[in-house]
Amino acid sequence: MKRLGVLLLVVCALLGLAVPASASVRRYEGEIGGAAYRVMVPSDWNGTLVLWSHGAYGAPPSRIALTDQPATEDYLLARGFALAGSQFRTTVGWSLEDGLRDQIALLDWFRRTVGTPRRTISAGESVGGATATVLAERNPRRFDGVLTLCGAVGGGASYWNSGLDVMFAVKTLLGVDIELVEVADPEANQAKAFQAIEAAGDDPVGRARIALAGALGDLPGWFDPTAPRPTGLVDQLHWTRVWAQHFRTGAVGVGRADLERWAGGNPSWNIGVDYRRVLERSSEKSLVRQAYAAAGLDLDADLARLAGAPRVTADPSAVAYLARTSLPIGVNPWPVVTVHNVADGLLPISNQTAYRDRVHRESDLRQYPVDRAGHCRFTASEEITAFGTLFDRLADGAWPATDPATLNTAASAFGPDKQVVRNPLTGEDAVVRPAFSDHRPGPYPRPLPF
Repeated sequence: MKRLGVLLLVVCALLGLAVPASASVRRYEGEIGGAAYRVMVPSDWNGTLVLWSHGAYGAPPSRIALTDQPATEDYLLARGFALAGSQFRTTVGWSLEDGLRDQIALLDWFRRTVGTPRRTISAGESVGGATATVLAERNPRRFDGVLTLCGAVGGGASYWNSGLDVMFAVKTLLGVDIELVEVADPEANQAKAFQAIEAAGDDPVGRARIALAGALGDLPGWFDPTAPRPTGLVDQLHWTRVWAQHFRTGAVGVGRADLERWAGGNPSWNIGVDYRRVLERSSEKSLVRQAYAAAGLDLDADLARLAGAPRVTADPSAVAYLARTSLPIGVNPWPVVTVHNVADGLLPISNQTAYRDRVHRESDLRQYPVDRAGHCRFTASEEITAFGTLFDRLADGAWPATDPATLNTAASAFGPDKQVVRNPLTGEDAVVRPAFSDHRPGPYPRPLPF
């Protein structure tokens, strides 16, 4: 019989039944090797531990996350699941190396202090999705399943090469004098790229060239998670510009400087890259062609400019560092669930395709596209439903029904407090419908290096 999963969620909600909450939760907080942690263990712990790996922070957060949505944390604790997460000793920026070390240290502490879990799930979001996956691959006998939300499961090299591609095109096509790697003044360099994109967005020619640059990294013409994708060309090009300015200029700024400190050099390159082929693989190539037609521009001429521009060479040791610390290679002796927004301009949904193409046992992989814009814009109901399918698979040895209709029915059974996403445009929460879909993402635009 199924324990906690999609079917139970639907039945309980439709019949108005309440699952008894835990009487109390033991809270543990402290530091291990300079890394703060938080652990929550219900008094009626069911033996399953969820070890959560957080994404990259721009500033230290006010609390240590244990799930994507706080309502998910409350829900899982009330049903007997223990939750744990390290803040990592380096909290801000690209800290995957610390994450791999500090999460295992926390798992060791949990076993000594609380007990050995019957099952352990490695879960995480954004770059923490890469941490969670690589962590489990390196320690396969210590985990029983993996769940990632909006994860960088294509690997760190793919992500940073994608950022290089976007900014290389911005530099070449907009004629802006920016450094692409090994930047002397990261903040000033990033600001220069930001301002160049802002200025170019004022006319059709500039908008078309930003669209081409964005398409090389699968930047979508959709940003608002509370609204459907716009149909007008100008609106879509506006949102492509927003993604490029606010989310990808870090590839030539403070984000890159942070990465190069970790890697000991530049791990990105575009030697030998055919940008015509990259564009053809992009999910946004149609938008680019529309924009160039509207502007009266010659797309072939601009692609020729990219082909002739000076290229960037990587430091081999830095490339090896990224492969060692952030590349999921597809080892999965346990089930894996990935969830991704269809229109994610920071970590495109084509990350799911990249991981699927590597995974050793595709029968133990379930990938759930959510038809919504944004990076990690999921409701608690969607997160809980994804966890539920993984828990069902572990309990029964077989996947439950995971088609979009079944998943959306399960997620819809929750109340409005679990149906909200934060709108980045307003800073306010908005109620949305569950949006699991049958979208099939295309290939990662830049052919993967490994």
